[in-house]
Amino acid sequence: MISLQMDMVQYDCPYIDTTARNDVSFLTKQWDFDPAAEELETRIVARGADSEALDNGLQTLRDHENVREYDLIKREQDLALLRSRIRQTDAMETIRSHDGYITGPFEIEDGSEIWNVGFDREERADGALSALSKDNDFTVESRESMGLEGYYELMENADVARSLLDGCRGLSAVERETVRTAVEEGYFGTPREGTLSTLAAELDVSKMAVSKNLRRSERKLFERVVGALDELERAGTD
Repeated sequence: MISLQMDMVQYDCPYIDTTARNDVSFLTKQWDFDPAAEELETRIVARGADSEALDNGLQTLRDHENVREYDLIKREQDLALLRSRIRQTDAMETIRSHDGYITGPFEIEDGSEIWNVGFDREERADGALSALSKDNDFTVESRESMGLEGYYELMENADVARSLLDGCRGLSAVERETVRTAVEEGYFGTPREGTLSTLAAELDVSKMAVSKNLRRSERKLFERVVGALDELERAGTD
């Protein structure tokens, strides 16, 4: 299996157009393609910089000429869940015509979209990239070739990976920023470069706040890590 992560700009995608015109982003991992109608149905989460930005973004999406159906399922301040159907884009058609398939979530913001795409053979991946380069702007962020054993292990441990990802999602925005800053400043390094004092100065909070946020983050993450280790042991994975 050939696994590609691509940063894609499509000129006929309503989600990308919406994020280019408004301070909103979209994230989805649930989609269904209707080959007869040549339409993609998604349940997608939209987040705005604030409530007004989300209002404007949803209006832009609703009015886009390539949106065939729009249904707002739930809305909470700057966050919304919706179901939409859009016309197949040129890039989607190219990927499908070269036997490509989606392997991960779509992440859309600032006028571009992160795609995770798989191909069974090198030549099909190369053909798709060549065809895409004619009418699309994109960057291949990563390309990995996975053998059958590795592919089997990936499928076998999908639930473990999902559990770890859910643990990351369980962190609050403040906790995420604290952990990210701690790693960047070398707080977890050997020898330790960052200290509670340097982290507090970087984050503009007290040392007590930094310490508390780190402890909470570590507890949440390590609970997930221990659970993942248990799952690997039960599966007999080395």
